[in-house]
Amino acid sequence: MKSIPKLIRRFFSVLLISLFLILFLNFALLYLVTARSRANAGGWDMADKVSAALIKNENGQYILGTNEGQDMGQILKTGNTWAILIDKNNLEVTWHSEDLPSEIPLKYDINMISFLSRAYLKDYPTTTSNHSDGLIVLGFPKDRYWKHIYNTFDYQIIANAPKLLWLFLTVNLFLILFIYLTVTTKLLKTLGPIVDGIQTLPDGQEVYIKEIGLFSEIAQAINRTSEKLRTQERKLRKQEQARANWIAGVSHDIRTPLSMIMGYAGQLEDSPALNQEQHEKAAVIQQQSIRMKNLINDLNLASKLEYNMQPLHTELSDIIPIIRQTVVDFMNLDVENKFPIDWEIDESLTMCMALADKELLKRAVSNLIINAQVHNPQGCILHISVIYQDEICSILVEDDGIGISEEQLLALKNTPHYMLCDSNTNGQRHGLGLMIVRQIAQAHGGTLEFDHGKNGGFLAVIRIPAFLS
Repeated sequence: MKSIPKLIRRFFSVLLISLFLILFLNFALLYLVTARSRANAGGWDMADKVSAALIKNENGQYILGTNEGQDMGQILKTGNTWAILIDKNNLEVTWHSEDLPSEIPLKYDINMISFLSRAYLKDYPTTTSNHSDGLIVLGFPKDRYWKHIYNTFDYQIIANAPKLLWLFLTVNLFLILFIYLTVTTKLLKTLGPIVDGIQTLPDGQEVYIKEIGLFSEIAQAINRTSEKLRTQERKLRKQEQARANWIAGVSHDIRTPLSMIMGYAGQLEDSPALNQEQHEKAAVIQQQSIRMKNLINDLNLASKLEYNMQPLHTELSDIIPIIRQTVVDFMNLDVENKFPIDWEIDESLTMCMALADKELLKRAVSNLIINAQVHNPQGCILHISVIYQDEICSILVEDDGIGISEEQLLALKNTPHYMLCDSNTNGQRHGLGLMIVRQIAQAHGGTLEFDHGKNGGFLAVIRIPAFLS
């Protein structure tokens, strides 16, 4: 559910940004529209300019001159605008511009002047300006301006316009937020179970979401996925149980005939009735039988570790004496001194405490030593050490034998799981002992790493978390 609040915050941010963008674009559009409209109160300023430019010459005739360097006659003609001067004494037109429409009267009364000063004259929108001899009237094209005849407004509305604007904006904002929160709450109720279901799927728990609402198809897909995962999990568990039972059964069934083979082989090896060659063959049978027994034990242990059937008896232990004892045991067995072991440990490291199963840890180190012996039948020197660094206990087993190529090392690091490799049995000749070491390391919350040794041989490192008091 952590993603839902994040999603809501993101939507809310998008909403606020959208509101600001809408306001900005509206004000920009309003500016563009009003900027293109004709300024100066709809031609009133133009009427003042015409009034100032209309003068009498020496002969008493009116001449429309210039104003601020502008030829007012040309401006009237360009704008298809006409102008008249109504005499203040007799209310007759004493001057007019060129192209005066024929329907424009040349005689006026008080009522007509009152109307045209605030409205229209023959449907022409008009503006007026005072002149020393009367009244200047400008008439514009009929589609130029829209004049409000009864343009009287309540004073309080105009005075409180900024407050009213903020009131409208606030009401609209709260309305938008209310709609947003309502929709978001409903969306949250719908998406919440879906998100919870998706997050629960990897845990293997049963998931069921009500298949209603806008996202019913997603809920159906999640329910089908959950059912399919549970079915696959049941099948896999059944297969794993069958495999574990098969391995345990085969191991049990082989023990009895194998014990008989080992017993008879031992008797033949010690029998005085056989010659030297027959004694050697009996010894080979005895050795291979022991090897087969060890392989069966390894396979059984690997199966139990894989399916968590091997109980861990962990206790707080010092790793150093456990590894040292394992090293001593192998040194005592190496009568021919074919595989001497160099025990390397820093004198300052007095202990390395960890929660460990002593027997399994001994088994892991023993497997690494045996692995070095098997792959170096001509003999080699083993270097074994324990290092504490960064709250990790590291057990290093290295030899100076034939080593391993880069291709072999890469293959070893990426070898498919021994127990699950069903298609390539050729790749299962090696690695069971190393796989058990990896399983033991993982059971202790650690890892197993492989690399080239500094002495030219093979290096294996078991890393397990150290106990912090």
